[in-house]
Amino acid sequence: MRLLLDTSAYSWFMRGHQEVSKVLQSANSVAVNPILLGELRAGFQNGRYADKNKITLAEFLSSPRVHVVPIDEETAERYAVILHGLKKIGTPIPTNDLWIAASAMQYGLTILTTDAHFKHVVQVLVHHVTIP
Repeated sequence: MRLLLDTSAYSWFMRGHQEVSKVLQSANSVAVNPILLGELRAGFQNGRYADKNKITLAEFLSSPRVHVVPIDEETAERYAVILHGLKKIGTPIPTNDLWIAASAMQYGLTILTTDAHFKHVVQVLVHHVTIP
């Protein structure tokens, strides 16, 4: 399985959530996009453990199984398709998550997330982990 992480999945992985960790460990490759990196880094700036979180993220990104997928003009086309589809069915999702979904669609990746709203994006595969 080739995964694209959502910010929620990364956060739960860092908290040691068993199911998220198990899915990540079984993946052949793990991708992130610049949107996820921006969300994480913005969160780090607001937290007490900014330096520690930056180091942990750098270690995560240094894994040979982890890579950053670019966002480009093709991603923007996929974003437009997904946004249009969601508007037609009346189920919008947060803008940053649209970009994550567009990256998954572009690169043929399965989104690992704890956010149920990704299930409305019919153009991508989603591995949703329920958090009690």
